[in-house]
Amino acid sequence: MSLDRVLNATSVAVVGASRAETKRGFQAIRTLLDEKFEGPIYPVNPKEQSVLGLRCYPKVSDIEGPVDLVLITTSAQTLPEILLDCGNKGVGGAVVIAGGFGEIGEEGRRLEAEVVEAAGNRGIRIVGPNTSGMINVKSGLNLVGLHQVPRGDIALMSQSGNMALTLITEASVKSRKGFSYYVGVGNEADIRFHEYLEFFQRDPGTRAILMYVEGMRDGRSFLQQAYKTSRKKPIVMLKSGRSATGQRSAGSHTGALAGMSEVARTAFRRAGIVVVEKSDELFPVAETLSSLPPVKNNRVAILADGGGHATIAADLLSESGVEIPPLSEKTRTKLREFLPAAASVCNPVDVAGGADADPEIFARCARVLMHDGQIGGLLIVGLFGGYSIRFAESLAFVEEDAAHQMGKLVAECKKPIVAHSLYNHARPHSLDLLRYYQIPVYDSLEIAGRCVGALAEYGIYLHSYQAKTNFVFDWGHKAKPRGNEIIKVVRQEGRTVLLETEARELVGLHGVPVGPGALAHTAGEAVEAAASLGGEVALKIVSPQILHKSEAGGVRLGLKTSEEISRAFSEITENACRHDPGADIRGILVMPMAASGVEVIVGTKVDDQFGSVILFGVGGIAVEVLRDVSFRVLPITPRSAKRMIEDIRSIRLLDGFRGRPPADREAIRKLLLCVSEIVESYPDIREMDLNPVIVHEKGLVAVDARIVLKESK
Repeated sequence: MSLDRVLNATSVAVVGASRAETKRGFQAIRTLLDEKFEGPIYPVNPKEQSVLGLRCYPKVSDIEGPVDLVLITTSAQTLPEILLDCGNKGVGGAVVIAGGFGEIGEEGRRLEAEVVEAAGNRGIRIVGPNTSGMINVKSGLNLVGLHQVPRGDIALMSQSGNMALTLITEASVKSRKGFSYYVGVGNEADIRFHEYLEFFQRDPGTRAILMYVEGMRDGRSFLQQAYKTSRKKPIVMLKSGRSATGQRSAGSHTGALAGMSEVARTAFRRAGIVVVEKSDELFPVAETLSSLPPVKNNRVAILADGGGHATIAADLLSESGVEIPPLSEKTRTKLREFLPAAASVCNPVDVAGGADADPEIFARCARVLMHDGQIGGLLIVGLFGGYSIRFAESLAFVEEDAAHQMGKLVAECKKPIVAHSLYNHARPHSLDLLRYYQIPVYDSLEIAGRCVGALAEYGIYLHSYQAKTNFVFDWGHKAKPRGNEIIKVVRQEGRTVLLETEARELVGLHGVPVGPGALAHTAGEAVEAAASLGGEVALKIVSPQILHKSEAGGVRLGLKTSEEISRAFSEITENACRHDPGADIRGILVMPMAASGVEVIVGTKVDDQFGSVILFGVGGIAVEVLRDVSFRVLPITPRSAKRMIEDIRSIRLLDGFRGRPPADREAIRKLLLCVSEIVESYPDIREMDLNPVIVHEKGLVAVDARIVLKESK
């Protein structure tokens, strides 16, 4: 359903209108009048005749004219009755301020569900509940109560009213930029983040989208929409708190490791979102991305008037992954023509006092650097804007002319310039001129560096998004008939856990190397199986109730003789019965001992916010101790699989050490893609562990396989 009648409402009713100045029902009407809202305003309160000179109506349905949007300022318990009346009137949307819904517990969740159902049955879309409100800055539809919100092209979504106030205040005080819309998303009971995102993508007055997020109801749909939106407009996000799936699951190692904030952070970046880690970076990065073209080649020049700032800037950009390439001899020659002998014409470029008497030097340097074909953007750091303050007032005109020249370079070269100035606090006219040309200016070198890093990150994404996943599953498209049959048998037996024999067979159908094995029901069968396999063998308990076999004493390794195998069979059976007297023991799996190699883990689980995710990392029995893993939201691409391997801290383990050969990374990459295919083929899978997977110089083998299905509906 379209959000146009909500976010672009042309008429609004305020339920709970009041004559008391401290009440939200008074403040909302006063703000709408002050902001000169273009449409009719209808106060609603059966106890009042008028509010601020406007006629007051007993109910929304009593209003003569059409009503697009209703602001409801009354308590949570009044919502069902009010929404019923709004439905009779044909209202398009409701902004619900009240708390007391899903955020307070089970009772609140029941009331929230009742409200959403009541609204949905009547075609009413809900903003919130538990929201600070919403603003359409252009039309004056201000249902928050904030005055003089700067108008601009950044759409803001926030789950915190205080964060919204902080960002709006920052824009008012420090920037020429402003906002097209603000939405307090609240509990997302009805309208979800991805729906707002789609609306802002289509809005011609919005150039960038700014988000403060604490949690999401439908992360998968959001990622799918973000993948579409970020190609057209930049999205900047600060994600606070840990994922709702941080709760441990006893079902598998993957369940215990997944759900960390890294899942969300990595997924958002793969969708093209620029994720910031600090609140003071949020607005500057959005301001920069909404103002400037991205850095197209990840190569940036630094222009400074002091070695200290130049060095710090170089460190900041390098740490962000931005390249600071050496300048060509042609570029250096041009710079030497007008810079003093003490100047550095490498990269960073340090004018070394050359601008003290002539700040126009900055513009001349900028022109040379911006016309260098290998340079994708420019960071200016130091004193520019302050030469007239520090040295001579007459330099103000020179600085202003230099600002004009540099401002025109952005449009001329289609490359960004970001400026840092020690004198930004003084607001000299030269720096205001840079802002006029959409060049942001910051008094924090760290913030300026982060903004350049964001321009480079966004440029890389726009260049490579075709190689990234769109987060859409084609469920069942590569399922094997035998795989479906295995899952059907498990369901028929009322189980959610596959036997290891079943799990090994299913993953093997999709190309996962699991090696040979045989299920033995007696010690004699185990001895025979070992003889047919040859060499040393391993014995493992097979029971749907015993997932962690080692903890139950259900594993024996390195067995050679018939006596060892028979004794191990008996011990494993006895241990399993002690561990879980009610366990259904299906037999003992006999497998050849895998050759030594690097132990890794590959696993999947269903994340509450994002759906199925995949994990890769250092495996074996210490996996939950080391916690050296990387995550991706499924499905993954070959590029993502490669990056997952490279992301772990212990990557050098795969390169060979102490005389050991390097591990087969290509085999790991193929395994990750196989696992992605398996999850996409069988939507019943909730969790899967392949741990350990032994990786050799050539090839690998999954020694242990576990699969847990979703609960039957």
